[in-house]
Amino acid sequence: MKLEGNWSYPTAVRFGAGRIRELAEACKAAGISKPLLVTDRGLAGMDITKNALDILEAAGLGRAMFSEVDPNPNDKNLEAGVKVFRDGGHDGVVAFGGGSGLDLGKLIAFMAGQTRPVWDFEDIGDWWTRADASKIAPNVAVPTTAGTGSEVGRAGVLTNSETHVKKIIFHPKILPSVVICDPELTVGMPKAITAGTGMDAFAHCLEAYSSAFYHPMSQGIALEGLRLVKEYLPRAYRDGSDLEARAQMMSAAAMGAVAFQKGLGAIHAVSHPVGAIYNTHHGTTNAVVMPAVLKLNRPEIEERIAAAAAYLGIAGGFDGFFDFVMQLREELGIPDRLGDMGVGSDRIDEMVEMALVDPSGGGNPVKLTAANTKALFEACI
Repeated sequence: MKLEGNWSYPTAVRFGAGRIRELAEACKAAGISKPLLVTDRGLAGMDITKNALDILEAAGLGRAMFSEVDPNPNDKNLEAGVKVFRDGGHDGVVAFGGGSGLDLGKLIAFMAGQTRPVWDFEDIGDWWTRADASKIAPNVAVPTTAGTGSEVGRAGVLTNSETHVKKIIFHPKILPSVVICDPELTVGMPKAITAGTGMDAFAHCLEAYSSAFYHPMSQGIALEGLRLVKEYLPRAYRDGSDLEARAQMMSAAAMGAVAFQKGLGAIHAVSHPVGAIYNTHHGTTNAVVMPAVLKLNRPEIEERIAAAAAYLGIAGGFDGFFDFVMQLREELGIPDRLGDMGVGSDRIDEMVEMALVDPSGGGNPVKLTAANTKALFEACI
């Protein structure tokens, strides 16, 4: 079966190996004639990035890049990127990379025309209506990892550099106009990043599937996303050049992000403060805290997880599913505890406060309280 297609859900997606060659065409389709390519420092000098810039330059779209992007992007990165965008007279962004580059690229396109501070557009109520929608520049997204699914998202995660709190900035027009999902771009991903980003996709699907909110479309997408990760993440981890596994994981990542419109939960509510304070890899952090959250939520999700286990071909209901998660983590070299990632217990109270106000926590099947959230952190550390 040829893994290629053109999808318009939830935006225009050009999916298939080698389709990075359509980057200039995608920019023109999005109405961009002078793009700024935004990526992270690690990707800035890599061949896949140089190739993308070559494609833009050859089509007469210039050759401009901004790569001052931290692993957990912050408002200072955003400010610097917006300045480069404005000074260069750019009219759109190519957001290129993993979650960090994609999120910051989307937010640069969003904020370049705004006059209010970015925190005025946090994902609270109708705050997004404060933005001047006519001044939002278009963006084209090109993921180079298979995890966050930020390429099909209407938001970006941004860390406040003063408070170290992660905020979700939302606007419908942050959604990329065109996405190029080319699994060949993920072939060079290191094993640890393949594992961490893959487990991020799994966490998105698991939390969306478990969320108490009603959204049957997301429910179905989340379930199939779980299956794709189960089948293909170990393969992609073992052999990074397995293009079928890479493509299926790229699909699972996009599916996870589409699915979590239904809601997330305590995995993300716990993971966000840890990442903001200790700068840990987001997907890996999700994988570390996943078992403790499954245990917390068991009373509310046992039947639902048993149904998922049956679909995934896992025997033993909830316990079988839990054992599968533990085995998968071990196979992927995921650390057992947050303590193994340098997270101490000296700032637990601060992280509990952050977790309780994190918007992700609202979808958790068991209501998060100061007591059960503190117990979660203690169990995870």
